Amino acid sequence: MEHIEQIIKENLEALNGFEQPEYKYIPRKEGLSLPNVFIVKEIVSLIKDIFFPGFYSEANINTSSHERYLGMQMEKLTFLLKEQIRNSLIIFSEQERETRTAADADEIATSFLAKIPELKRLLCTDVQAMFDNDPAAKSKGEVIICYPSIQAMIHYRVAHELLLLGVPVLPRIITELCHSLTGIDIHPGAQIGEYFSIDHGTGVVIGETTIIGHHVHLYKGVTLGAKNFVFDESGNPINVPRHPIVEDNVVIYSNATLLGRITIGHDSIIGGNVWLVYSVPPHSRITQQKATFAEIEYTI
Repeated sequence: MEHIEQIIKENLEALNGFEQPEYKYIPRKEGLSLPNVFIVKEIVSLIKDIFFPGFYSEANINTSSHERYLGMQMEKLTFLLKEQIRNSLIIFSEQERETRTAADADEIATSFLAKIPELKRLLCTDVQAMFDNDPAAKSKGEVIICYPSIQAMIHYRVAHELLLLGVPVLPRIITELCHSLTGIDIHPGAQIGEYFSIDHGTGVVIGETTIIGHHVHLYKGVTLGAKNFVFDESGNPINVPRHPIVEDNVVIYSNATLLGRITIGHDSIIGGNVWLVYSVPPHSRITQQKATFAEIEYTI
């Protein structure tokens, strides 16, 4: 027991305080905390319930209570969102950290709330696309409740809007929560158009500088990734466009890998298991080479 207590004491001495490297970027201000993942989860739950009341909560919504219920949820959202935006701004803004204030967080939160109707409209196009692209879907309500594609797009569209409003880190937390939940990894910096859908979804990766048009449909395991990186004089990777551009009305089948700043022309089909590192024109049909089978004689 004494040996364990000694180890604990030594650990405390080694790990205690802001002198540790992982704390060097955190301002030493009383009452300031990092963005809280558990509160961010609550924020996302509130947003989901505002977008699709009754689908993601235990609330019994009816015509008479609908408006009041949404008002209450938006008030809760506003309070929590302001706090998390403020913490993200003050701690993780690369420049002028000390000048970020609660007023900045209020302004950003207000701007985000004003975008909620448009975000819902975009998500409804995603629901429609998923319903249209999967004969197994019996209703749009089933798509909203059950399909990981819609979960991923709710997280992505919320995170993307916060990123556009200049909020650091918080958008990544939101998309990584969904990555853990669905296996779909969409960077909040990606640009995705209307009527986007992912069938099944597990293993899909969409990189930061990806641009996706309207009416694009992906299957499981698709990677829209970077082929290589550009480095500065210090050897650090530079954030330049490095992921694919996928134009309108494109279908990409399971486990296809598209790498680099290539363009997939509109109305194209990319077959399963294709490895693609060059651009293709509109109306292309790209498939892997067909396998050939040799007869094998077995002796018993």
